[in-house]
Amino acid sequence: MENPPNKKFEAVLRDLEGVVEKLETGDLSLEEALGAFEEGIRLVRYLGDNLTAVEKRVEVLIRDQGGAFQLQAIAEDEEEE
Repeated sequence: MENPPNKKFEAVLRDLEGVVEKLETGDLSLEEALGAFEEGIRLVRYLGDNLTAVEKRVEVLIRDQGGAFQLQAIAEDEEEE
């Protein structure tokens, strides 16, 4: 399987869905199931790290006092509200 950093988020998510489907069939040997599980964990970690990085980059369009729009990163304390 291709290394996740070389693939788009959506493609890695589809890969994870494929792993889950394989595991849900129950047709895998113990060794195959363990390998699929390990692959799934690797993909979940990659996706989680990717989402965390994207969250940090989210910006909100706001209007300043002069009426002009500017981009401002979301403050962590605002995210928790």
